[in-house]
Amino acid sequence: MRAYLDIETTYNGTMSVIGIYRHDRGVIQLVGSGIYDVALYEALESITTIVTFNGSSFDLPVIKRQLQADLRAKFAHRDLLPECRRRGLRGGLKGVEETLGIRRASSGLTGRDAPRLWARYEAYGDHVALQMLLDYNRDDVINLAMIEALLDDNNLPVANPAHIVKLG
Repeated sequence: MRAYLDIETTYNGTMSVIGIYRHDRGVIQLVGSGIYDVALYEALESITTIVTFNGSSFDLPVIKRQLQADLRAKFAHRDLLPECRRRGLRGGLKGVEETLGIRRASSGLTGRDAPRLWARYEAYGDHVALQMLLDYNRDDVINLAMIEALLDDNNLPVANPAHIVKLG
């Protein structure tokens, strides 16, 4: 069974949200002081594979450093970023989504907005900012599942360096 994982961080690099999407349970989000190793492992119970976008370089090392939870030691890991690059899909997660025609409810927000939204929530108790951050993270993890499905679709061509994949 698979879990799609993405983290959001604060300005100082600590995690503010760990988002997990599972087909059997939907979206699970660990937030602020609710981010700890036991809660993470409970959210990943019965999972065999974790899917990320750039998780090899960012998400999994941050989780290991901050929670001493080495997810690579316990789970298989599929990082979609290198697979996207091999198929000519460029940009970050949002760029790949746009190229593939995947829409998001939180359109207009980027990874740079995540620390700002968390800071507004922490400083002012701004629950609208927190909800925007959670919506953004939810779109990230759900869209990872869609990207994986498109990558696994045999009709998605492997692009040469001069070719960008366009669907629809």
